[in-house]
Amino acid sequence: MSSASWLSRVFCYCRECQSVAGNQRGSSYVNLNAESSSNMEKIEVVDSEEQVVHALVHFVEEKSKAAIAERDRFVIGLSGGSACTFFCKGLPMITSDWTKWKFIFCDERIVPFDDAECTFSVYKNQLFSKIPLTDENFVVIDPSLSAKDAAEDYERKLKALYPDVVGLPKFDFLLVGAGPDGHTCSLFPGHPLLDVTDRWVTSIEDSPKPPPCRVTLTYPIINNALCAAFAFAGAGKADLVKRLLKDKEDLPANRVKPLELLWILDKSAASQL
Repeated sequence: MSSASWLSRVFCYCRECQSVAGNQRGSSYVNLNAESSSNMEKIEVVDSEEQVVHALVHFVEEKSKAAIAERDRFVIGLSGGSACTFFCKGLPMITSDWTKWKFIFCDERIVPFDDAECTFSVYKNQLFSKIPLTDENFVVIDPSLSAKDAAEDYERKLKALYPDVVGLPKFDFLLVGAGPDGHTCSLFPGHPLLDVTDRWVTSIEDSPKPPPCRVTLTYPIINNALCAAFAFAGAGKADLVKRLLKDKEDLPANRVKPLELLWILDKSAASQL
């Protein structure tokens, strides 16, 4: 599978990519920010929602193969919303050794597993019948606990994945999304959680978006990841995409700065750029 056949435009924020990555991918790269940090940030624009799905899963496939080859494991963080929809549509298109995949959650709602708001259950219901995955592939919260205790418990579970790491681990990939208010994970505009730096996982009990009780990764762990991706499709996302990528508003989603960041947009979502 190759995204080159449907790729319309790729804008790269990394100084080196205009000459190097553009040649490698067979696509045009435009340097939009000469003062960018050393982190690589790219915007990929494709024709349709279907191609957003293909581009996303192709990117995930590339990263999973590299991680499994280098570390014999691929750790990917999941989110809900449209990112979940795109991912679940696309993942069955690829072939992999699924025993090497470990799925964690960028955030999760403190609800029972049989609740429609449970992100884990959405993935389980959409993927288990199509891919040979089991509960063992997933690191899930304990929904019987309070939000605070669930966050502490989930942090312990994530640390158990990296017993030899001192400091912060580098998750291989984070699939992240953004709501109309610019929130990402369960990090909302103006909320004190935006400034939490001493925890991998923290809790929120007054989420502006129901349900109110959730756990979420914090920015230090998010931004220590090797790679992350946003994916948007449809004209309904165009204003948010403009606010994030053109106006560069200080919204929670714009604070996501891992080593490599890819924004995948269809033409409708990118129409105001």
